[in-house]
Amino acid sequence: MSIIRIGTRDSVLALWQAEWVKTQLSMIYPEHQFILVSMKTKGDKILDVPLAKIGDKGLFTKELENGLLRDEVDLAVHSLKDLPTILPEGLSIGAICEREEPRDVFLSKDGTRLEDLPPGSVIGTSSLRRKAQLQHYRADLNFADLRGNLQTRWRKLEESAMAGIVLAYAGVKRLGWEERITQLIPEDIMLSAVGQGSIAIEISTERQDIYELLKPLHHEETSLAVRAERALMRRLEGGCQVPIGALGIVIEGRVQLKGMVASLDGQHLLRASVEGQNPEEIGYDVAEQLIAQGAKAILDQIRVLS
Repeated sequence: MSIIRIGTRDSVLALWQAEWVKTQLSMIYPEHQFILVSMKTKGDKILDVPLAKIGDKGLFTKELENGLLRDEVDLAVHSLKDLPTILPEGLSIGAICEREEPRDVFLSKDGTRLEDLPPGSVIGTSSLRRKAQLQHYRADLNFADLRGNLQTRWRKLEESAMAGIVLAYAGVKRLGWEERITQLIPEDIMLSAVGQGSIAIEISTERQDIYELLKPLHHEETSLAVRAERALMRRLEGGCQVPIGALGIVIEGRVQLKGMVASLDGQHLLRASVEGQNPEEIGYDVAEQLIAQGAKAILDQIRVLS
């Protein structure tokens, strides 16, 4: 019996994802022993500063990637939305698992929906993407920075004057909190983060044995959708801490991609969409449409401010 080491962050949600991968692989390959190797990333350690202020290049992935490069782990499990679109040399994505519902959800303190909140209500989120889209939807809302794991964010909601918080549906479901959801936020109000809801497994490019091992976990339809989203992000030279949203879906083999870029104050919000078969071309085309509308100027200004 050989031992396969699975690298993961040590947050509750990350451990859930890694344990899910471990369980699937253990059922498929009972002849192997799969063990978790948990690590704390830079993004887990710095909790008193908004993510946009500390950069986003490998904020939640670098330590795990170093573990792969140093042969301390055989594979690393990530939330795909945390994984940069350009990976370190020698590493690649070995599998993309079937996607959970990718949209965001609103969890309010008293069950009030976004459209019914009183003017001046405070929403908890540190995501520039979420703030910008919500400000575009309702300019009368206010925002409070919110960092930490999901349990911490829920506790801060209960202990504060915030009216509610915005989280990814996938994380809420995986922790068994579906009864706390007030509403699933519609796409026309908020597009999700690139890759949101997807679990990615990163490996050393040289480990063909691990690549073969992961094939049963790979979900091609999800892969097509998120490849389009990541191509859009790569063309815009964006990261997970800029107001870029995207959602790809696959219908009868064709990829439909919606993209969004917004100014920080939400006053300027650009949208574009393309449908086709090549996910990278589609992502590039949506990005070019957004650039033609002024996306580059918006993103350049945000980079200067940050």
